[in-house]
Amino acid sequence: MGEVKDEIERRLVAALAPEHLRVRDDSDQHIGHAGHRPEGETHFFVDVVSARFTGQSRVARQRLVFAALGELMQQRIHALSIRAEAPGEAEGEAPDGA
Repeated sequence: MGEVKDEIERRLVAALAPEHLRVRDDSDQHIGHAGHRPEGETHFFVDVVSARFTGQSRVARQRLVFAALGELMQQRIHALSIRAEAPGEAEGEAPDGA
């Protein structure tokens, strides 16, 4: 397992050249919810720090992440939680379960 997670990481590295990237599969927290599949890899959290986000609004940053993931958002990923920061903006710890 981990095929979708690996592809998310690959695409974000290629598109954003991040200083920090962590992708967490939260699918097991959504068993029985809409969009969950028995094989998992449907719900993810992305924590990414990239110079590409400097001067960008929160919405613009999310759009850059979505653009990098392309068709994965329509075909493989049901839900994606994003923390996208420019260097020097780090807020500390990620949400529980990180």
